[in-house]
Amino acid sequence: MLTDAHPGPLRVLVFGAALRAESTNARLASLVARMIADTGVTADLATMRDFDMPPYDGDLEASQGLPEGALALHDRLEQCDAFVISSPEYNASMPGVLKNTIDWVSRVQPQPFKTKHALLVSASPSLVGGNRGLWALRVPLEHLGTRVYPDMFSLAKAHQGFTEDGMLTDSGLQERLAATVAAFLRLVEADVRYVCLQRRWYEFPGDRTEAPVTQRAED
Repeated sequence: MLTDAHPGPLRVLVFGAALRAESTNARLASLVARMIADTGVTADLATMRDFDMPPYDGDLEASQGLPEGALALHDRLEQCDAFVISSPEYNASMPGVLKNTIDWVSRVQPQPFKTKHALLVSASPSLVGGNRGLWALRVPLEHLGTRVYPDMFSLAKAHQGFTEDGMLTDSGLQERLAATVAAFLRLVEADVRYVCLQRRWYEFPGDRTEAPVTQRAED
């Protein structure tokens, strides 16, 4: 009989993917981290500025190795059971600096995105709240084996979206975000604590669905 595989407290990296210090995505990441901490889960709050790295260059990698920023983010991801990215939307897609970060970190072996759970959120002054950028962000993460949570959260008119104490001005959206975070954490807890429940949750081409625990295709 399979038993709990994760005796310690859950830990979630919450990553604000904007460079600007006063970014609404930094505020949204901070709010999500607070919600996570309120459930008793450890929230590791980080910003893009914590992980400085140059544009990806294979020649640079060959001559100098991986940049310290990529190795630092790799280590933070490895210490967590799941991660949350709060990302702005640039030209209907993800920011180039975020894609560059994913590309660098994916070069660390074993790469840390594989089989991790992720929740994607965004904040934007636009009416769609940065949602198009999150759809673009799903592509490289899912390619790397990340289990991206189906429900994403996007805050429209984000420049008017926060109270002075960091909550959302719209109480309905505040409740929806809290419910999304809580549901995401329940999934993460079930997956990392109760291995027997993993059977047939995730089906990809090449999965061995007859196995006691699903074997992912990228294995």
